[in-house]
Amino acid sequence: MSDSARLSAPSALRNREPILDALRPHLPTTGLVLEVASGTGEHVAHFGAALPSLDWQPTDLGSERRASVDSWASDLPNIRPAIELDATAPNWPVGHADAVLCINMVHIAPWVATQGLVAGAARILPPGGLLALYGPYRRAGQAMEPGNAAFDADLRQRNPGWGLRLLEDVAAVSSAAGFGPPGVTPMPSNNLLLVFRRL
Repeated sequence: MSDSARLSAPSALRNREPILDALRPHLPTTGLVLEVASGTGEHVAHFGAALPSLDWQPTDLGSERRASVDSWASDLPNIRPAIELDATAPNWPVGHADAVLCINMVHIAPWVATQGLVAGAARILPPGGLLALYGPYRRAGQAMEPGNAAFDADLRQRNPGWGLRLLEDVAAVSSAAGFGPPGVTPMPSNNLLLVFRRL
């Protein structure tokens, strides 16, 4: 795969190490991690290199992004070729995973994508399996930080179906699908890592 296929996101380069540090205690030592909406592939390539005992399955809806993922991960034998996955689909192309990871999708997708993500993770994870979500969230009864408020307004202007989600709404959907309450880890730049376990 040519390096010319590689896309790059400055935010991914900035946040990949803090995300890895926060994720590491929650991930299994072996097994398959399904990443939904892998984007450029810089996250999964970094994680795969750092955690070679895990197998990684990246996914994305866009063919250009899947090509970028495969280019970033071309030298890593524990990262499978990227495949197409629509989080809202009733059947996913992966039937089992030990962990499901989704970074920076929930706020840049319609709410039905989050509902589909949680439902799909519930279908393929075993009891105790991990669903990890990273990104900016709103919290009930708390004012948003100025940067997140501006980001939320920009997202909603670009697409009325986008925007920062209430953590409590995501937790409610997850609970209804069979997950326990989230573990919440504050992250740099007013982001959160949410960790759910399949009951």
